[in-house]
Amino acid sequence: MKSRGFSYVEVIFTVAIVALMATAVVPYVELSVTRKKETELQRNLREIRTALDAYKQAVDEGVVAMPTDASGYPPSLEILVDGAPNAQDPQKRPIYFLRRLPRDPMYEGNNLSAADTWGKRSYDSPPDSPKEGKDVFDVFSMSREKGLNGVPYNEW
Repeated sequence: MKSRGFSYVEVIFTVAIVALMATAVVPYVELSVTRKKETELQRNLREIRTALDAYKQAVDEGVVAMPTDASGYPPSLEILVDGAPNAQDPQKRPIYFLRRLPRDPMYEGNNLSAADTWGKRSYDSPPDSPKEGKDVFDVFSMSREKGLNGVPYNEW
């Protein structure tokens, strides 16, 4: 049996088919990556916000001591991981609110700590113009991009 070589037209046709298939796959892959990052952003925001609320509840219940002029929210995100001294424990063993601080998945670099990838809003800051202050009341993504739902990530 004799093998026959491929003609120039057959090669071009095959390459054209592969290129056409690749152009259909690339947007799907990009959409899939964006959805994954958005899911991670939602999960990370929920995790940090739950920890912030748990810290505030511990302060309200007297488990974590706070200065009289403080809001009751943590002074930094790192304290959620490093722990706050238990005011009701004679040995003042720390209470931990997070195992680790998640990064903002929308932040593109690796040059900042996880805490520095988030925008922070203090208790004294208005919701429409969040600013950092002496405590952390809420966190948000600093990305200016819009999500697949049309809402900017920094408003999630």
